[in-house]
Amino acid sequence: MIGRVRPLVLWSSSTRRLIVVVVVVALILLFLLPRQTQVLLQHLGRPIADVVGIPMEIMAGADRGVRDWWNQYIALQGVYEQNRELQAKIQDLEGELNQLREQALASQRFAAILDFQQKSALQTLAARVIGRSASNWYRGVVLNKGEEDGVAVEMGVITPAGVVGTIVKVASSTSIALLVTDPNVAVTGLVQRTRDEGIIQGTANGYVRMKYIPPLAAVKEGDAVVTSGLTGGFPRGLLIGQVLRVEEREGDLFLTAQVAPVVDFGKLEEVLILHSTESKDQTGSISNLLPSLEGEPTPP
Repeated sequence: MIGRVRPLVLWSSSTRRLIVVVVVVALILLFLLPRQTQVLLQHLGRPIADVVGIPMEIMAGADRGVRDWWNQYIALQGVYEQNRELQAKIQDLEGELNQLREQALASQRFAAILDFQQKSALQTLAARVIGRSASNWYRGVVLNKGEEDGVAVEMGVITPAGVVGTIVKVASSTSIALLVTDPNVAVTGLVQRTRDEGIIQGTANGYVRMKYIPPLAAVKEGDAVVTSGLTGGFPRGLLIGQVLRVEEREGDLFLTAQVAPVVDFGKLEEVLILHSTESKDQTGSISNLLPSLEGEPTPP
């Protein structure tokens, strides 16, 4: 009961009358004394406006900050997209540049091979390395030329630098060549300076060894070793490598020399297959090897 009576007491008729009187007096003062009322309201409004203006300024500053941040975010999104596009273009250009670089290097190698073919008297067929031996049983390469191109077993394989190896297996469009570093390959060699002959054979450590050198031969480190042309699929005078050291063991009947191949087999990409050990203009007559003598009588 008490809780219900209190609101009635607060809003009694006397209270309502007082409020009405205050409102009426305020209206009368507003209409009768407008100037004085305006001055009073101005004095009262300034501190109120200052108090109310603080949160409004805070809200306005926050609004500007959010708007600036949003504009920067949109701008950064645009820059990010531009960066992605530029990075993609850079990758494409780098890929094109790499392809052009590879084409330029290939053109240089092809030009060297073509120049060698034009200047050399040998009958050769250009081939490309399309595979390498992945086992330890033999050292060889797979070439993209085969029986259809006239390739046969025991044909020699070279580069403009020197001897590569020998064809050991032929298919219709491919062939396998064993490198001179393979122990199963044997080529007759010649020390260019001393004219001593021997057998060139591969070793397990990737070098080649020249065996059966005469015991009194004056072979030394740095001597060039070339093909002798007596056996195998190579003509005379193709460079094989250089002598690293000469091995002379007590009791051996012959000297042995370790030879470093002139061809870098790890970077082998294009080769030349020797179709014939004879030169293009060779007629097979021994008279071509002898100098002509004017006035020499013709034998009967």
